[in-house]
Amino acid sequence: MDNSPDWRQRLYIIIFFTDTPAGQRFDRYLLLAILASLVVVMLDSVNDVHSQYDQWFTSLEWGFTALFAAEYVVRLYCSPKPLRYAFSFYGLIDLLAILPALLTLLYPDAQYLLIIRVIRMLRVFRVLKLSPYLRQANFLLTALRGSKQKITVFFACIATLVTVFGTLMYVIEGPAHGFTSIPKGIYWAVVTLTTVGFGDIVPQTPLGQALSTLVMITGYSIIAVPTGIFTAELATAMRSGEEHLKHACPVCTKNTHERHAAFCNRCGNPLFARENEQG
Repeated sequence: MDNSPDWRQRLYIIIFFTDTPAGQRFDRYLLLAILASLVVVMLDSVNDVHSQYDQWFTSLEWGFTALFAAEYVVRLYCSPKPLRYAFSFYGLIDLLAILPALLTLLYPDAQYLLIIRVIRMLRVFRVLKLSPYLRQANFLLTALRGSKQKITVFFACIATLVTVFGTLMYVIEGPAHGFTSIPKGIYWAVVTLTTVGFGDIVPQTPLGQALSTLVMITGYSIIAVPTGIFTAELATAMRSGEEHLKHACPVCTKNTHERHAAFCNRCGNPLFARENEQG
């Protein structure tokens, strides 16, 4: 009796795993196809190139779309839990890589949304075994989660400030100087507070210019606040990560010990071999 796995299981191993030669080849070819499709989309956005090779680009784009659609269907077919894959991060990205091409049937300019396929290039982390980089990215996510409440309060304060400043400028300058509404004044306040300064709306009266000066000084004073909050949380996350990645136990192989731990907190064995004492 043939005990070899059936065709569906073989496809699953090839497509979803990278620890086999066939799986590695599949992912590498897939990444090349994704990269080629991105190049086609970017070149097609250049008017001179588009006017000369429009038909070629259209044919190539539909070819890539058919290829990725077939890949998506095969993933659903061979996955033990198709719905779980369909609603996973990569599953949703794989679907979004197909949908813009279908939208071009209704909205021709939607073809440039195909650039979202660049997100599929994240598979390079799996193919090239770059998991340590993903672990470093976890520090950023931890810092963002830790600073979420502080940054939320900060942006709430900023929203209040720009609303007050924008309303005051609307009252002071008025429609005669370009401040035709409170939302227009809020737009000016945001541009000024962030020190961008487009210059499309400028105060003309002395009082309005004084308020503008106050807004700019306030912007310089608070622009570094979210950066400081995130940096502090990132430093805390990295220190915590370092404390839990030190001293692997040579007996039970547990590798989550505090930085200065001398004994394993699971089996109790020393984490470091003692040097032989000299008589």
